[in-house]
Amino acid sequence: MSIETSNEPIIDAEEILAGIQAWVGIETPSHLGQEVNKLVDLVESQMEALGAAIERTPGQDDFGDILIARTQWDHPPDTAGILVLSHLDTVHPLGTGQTTLQWRRDEDHVQGPGIYDMKAGAYIAYYAYQHLVRSGGRSRLPVTFFYVPEEEVGSPTSRAAIEAEARKNKYVLVTEPAREGGKCVTGRKGAGRFTVTAHGRQAHSGVRPQDGRSAIHEMARQILAIEALTDHDLGVTTNVGLIRGGTGVNVVPGECVVEVDLRVPTPELAAEYSDKILGLSTYDADVSLVIEGGMNRPPYEKDEGIAALYEHARALAAEIGFELEDMATGGGSDGNFTAALGIPTLDGLGADGHGPHTLDETIYFSSLAPMTKLWVRLFETLE
Repeated sequence: MSIETSNEPIIDAEEILAGIQAWVGIETPSHLGQEVNKLVDLVESQMEALGAAIERTPGQDDFGDILIARTQWDHPPDTAGILVLSHLDTVHPLGTGQTTLQWRRDEDHVQGPGIYDMKAGAYIAYYAYQHLVRSGGRSRLPVTFFYVPEEEVGSPTSRAAIEAEARKNKYVLVTEPAREGGKCVTGRKGAGRFTVTAHGRQAHSGVRPQDGRSAIHEMARQILAIEALTDHDLGVTTNVGLIRGGTGVNVVPGECVVEVDLRVPTPELAAEYSDKILGLSTYDADVSLVIEGGMNRPPYEKDEGIAALYEHARALAAEIGFELEDMATGGGSDGNFTAALGIPTLDGLGADGHGPHTLDETIYFSSLAPMTKLWVRLFETLE
């Protein structure tokens, strides 16, 4: 499928898919910075070939490098422009593409590790820029492409740079995947991460069990208390997703650790429920608790600026020939950071599909050309 525009080369979905395949073929688990950098190398070379100015910051804590590519059209200096946010890392272990999630195309469905979240979207935005260069066009505002190496683990080394770059721009467009039939995202819950450690007292479970104080027993009660904080009417969820503890089946456990995920829709609820988790107290006075953590991503709320940006994109989509609906989601992205700064942020502008973070990760080929055309028109019309 391709879409023609007057006096422009075609937007070729097969060419787009071939480019996506090249990016997906370089597997990029978040914690393997040297593997992520193989894709950073490719994206850097492709952006340089289009005339973009490159800034590359070496990775920290064994994560990959941060890559920034800036358009070099003759916009006035210091013009607030468009920030395109993408991440190049994925959740899939190295080797997934050769074993359990090989590249596969079945009519409209195309699969591969990280294809939906979010290499297809990242490539679509790149292709839209390439299309403008090929056609001799340009964007009305300068465009900065920002590639993050560790978004899937919370962007711990890139958040400050994302926020600093966002403050220089008028709009933020995020290449995270489209949702539920092609909807873009205009709101996301904030995400908090907490580690709760219970310290008890070890003892032999058969000889002197009365001398012990079970950290696991205490933590079992804490887990029930933490998950009881979930309030679906308020949009608040708490989940204890990881647990470890004890040293042997015949030992009263002296330590137990759990990791907690908190999702909240507003800053007020973020503060309230963070305090509730951080303020947990023990049931057994002989067991102590250490609670660490806080909000990892602030809530992303649809304000007037985001609503106006969405309406602009919706009108462009209608001109192209499809309906662009919006939605809020519980999943976080780097768009949470920029929206919380008050910068109009439109997310979920990648390929439509399903199965993020699973072995059924899929994009729909039919979504590639329309979404690429939307990116081109956003570049051409945002001012």
